[in-house]
Amino acid sequence: MHVPAWLCGCWTWSTSAGDRVDEQAPAQASWNLFMELETLEAATDHFSEANLLGRGGFGPVYKGVLQNGDEIAVKKLSLESRQGIQQFTTEVRLLLRVQHRNLVTLLGCYAVSGQKMLVYPYFPNQSLDHFLFNKQKSTLLDWTKRFEIILGIVKGLLYLHEESPVKIIHRDIKASNILLDEKLHPKISDFGMARLFLDDDTHVETSRISGTYGYMAPEYAMNGYLSAKTDVFSFGILVLEIISGRKNMDRNLDEDKTDLLNYTWKLYKEGRALEIVDPALSSFIYTDQVQLCVQLGLLCCQSIVSDRPDMSTIHLILSSDSFSLPIPGKPAIHGRVGRWTSSTTTISNNTGTTFGITTTTRSSTTMHSIAEEESRNSISISFTNEGR
Repeated sequence: MHVPAWLCGCWTWSTSAGDRVDEQAPAQASWNLFMELETLEAATDHFSEANLLGRGGFGPVYKGVLQNGDEIAVKKLSLESRQGIQQFTTEVRLLLRVQHRNLVTLLGCYAVSGQKMLVYPYFPNQSLDHFLFNKQKSTLLDWTKRFEIILGIVKGLLYLHEESPVKIIHRDIKASNILLDEKLHPKISDFGMARLFLDDDTHVETSRISGTYGYMAPEYAMNGYLSAKTDVFSFGILVLEIISGRKNMDRNLDEDKTDLLNYTWKLYKEGRALEIVDPALSSFIYTDQVQLCVQLGLLCCQSIVSDRPDMSTIHLILSSDSFSLPIPGKPAIHGRVGRWTSSTTTISNNTGTTFGITTTTRSSTTMHSIAEEESRNSISISFTNEGR
């Protein structure tokens, strides 16, 4: 098979740099990355409609079965999409360099004559949004499982931001990009929009905005200011979706409930934060843990970038039995016409505004959050999963 020169360079660069492989990631039996077209055609029955899992802005995704019985999912990128070609390049380059139990594993790819495909393991549980936003399936996610999913996402992002051989900002953290394996363990997927940072980079400024409205941080959406805290903001919104079992924007609800973040902020100020909890969770929840996650979700959505916790702090908070969270100032509010506003209000508690774990008693219900306009699908879609 002909292997594109840029991919050869990527592979040489990846393996010769002495990259550290995550000790928690499973060993790969082989890196036979480049797959034959005939293999993928046979696995998917020539990409038949019966095996179609879904369609995204970059092209369709198909289920397949290899000769050895392994189930795969094949993302077939559109020949007409220049963005699709860039996504392919980005995803292959980055996934070659990272391995973690909470990241999707790239099994292989195909790149000949302009046609490009990415191959991943397949899991029938598909993605988190298929559970959260489905009344029948949402009952399968009790609070313990939801908390485990939140913590798994944190571990994956912490690895990308601070522990992997290269620092990576995902840029499109959302429910449909969190895949679930057979045990409902979360896997962060879809790295086509990800950005690699140099070791000493804290942020970059870009004129090319990629992501999904409803999850994008205001400084990034408005000014192209990209940092690890961009992912933190998206994570905060996702946490509230996991708690509530609803999308961040739902125009089928009453006007005061349409925007999840605005509604959560309103309830939190009134000491009624538990009212956002998904009815599918019934009455059996760990109240303190849920309230902690609500507060943490709102803290992650602060308009001032430095007021958001980083992923190492978030991991410490969720893993500790002793913690005290600061009360944030009021974050940005996204107006109906797509306009961001922000408040300069600053509120501090007896622990100050420093993030971390202390023995001080956690303060109660005085907090601010953001509201954001609209959640719509971004240009990518994934129904595949695996890789620890």
